This record gives sequence, structure tokens and C-alpha cells, in this order.
Amino acid sequence: MGDNVDRVLEQWRAERPDVEASPMGVIGRVQRASRLLDRALSDNFANHGLQLWEFDILATLRRSGPPFRLTAGALSASSMVTSGAITNRIDRLVARGLVTRETDPHNRRSVVITLAASGQTLIDDALVQHVAHEETLLASLSAKQQQQLAALLRTLLTGLGDVPAQPER
Repeated sequence: MGDNVDRVLEQWRAERPDVEASPMGVIGRVQRASRLLDRALSDNFANHGLQLWEFDILATLRRSGPPFRLTAGALSASSMVTSGAITNRIDRLVARGLVTRETDPHNRRSVVITLAASGQTLIDDALVQHVAHEETLLASLSAKQQQQLAALLRTLLTGLGDVPAQPER
């Protein structure tokens, strides 16, 4: 059984047989999988009153360990958004009482974001269902296939320069 990308590749083979379009098969599938997964994850997060970006920020703070606090710069680097976008997002989470914001006592030019108790409760509850939902989304792959895919995607991402930076605290 083929997928939508197979159809696109067949069309290119018919219209431009002189172009080897196989890279489109990989990139197209990664892009389509990303969109489909984003949609499925967003629907699941909505059950908790969260948007994907809210889960991302709350989860980043939660997995940073006690005291569940990071600089705005570290959050921005983790979520791959601009500092202006992270400021807007933090504003919205502060308004919901899920995080607090304060000037870093060790560096007055830096802002520290801390996971509030209500934010920790929310992310802890959402996390359990999120992982179960991800298991469902990956059910078409065996455990071995999931490991192989994770390894291949890791190789691709590191080849594209996606290597972890040391987080600011």
C-alpha cells in the first residue's frame, strides 16, 4: 500500500523523468508525519486545556528538575522560537498562573521562569496521557522499528546541526 508521497513521486517521474526525486520521498514523509503528529498531539493537549507550545514550555520546566526554573533564554533555545515569542508565551502562562517570572537575583539582566504548583500539577497529569497517546500514534511500528526510526531521525537531526546546547539555569 502506498501513501500520498508515493503519488507525488509518481507524478514527478511521469512529468520529469530526468530528475531523481527520491529525496522528496524522505523529506515529504517527514514533513507530512510532522503535520499529522502535530494535529494529533494538539487534539490531545486540548483535552487538558493546553496548546502544544504551552505543553512544551511547561514540560521543559518540569524536566529541568527542582526548583523547576530556567531563564527565558534557556526556554527560548529549547523551544526554537524568538525571544519576543517566548516573552509573549510566558506572559500568557503567567496570566494563567502556571508559571512565575522574576528577575534573576544573580544576573539582573536575566529573567527566570519558574513552574508554579498549578503548572506542575497540570503538566504531570497531561504527561501521563501524552505518553499513552504517543504509544497509540506509533502503534503501526513494532518496538524494533520505533528504535530504528528514532536512530535514523537522530542521525538526520544531528547532521542538520540539531545538537543540544548546554542549558542556562
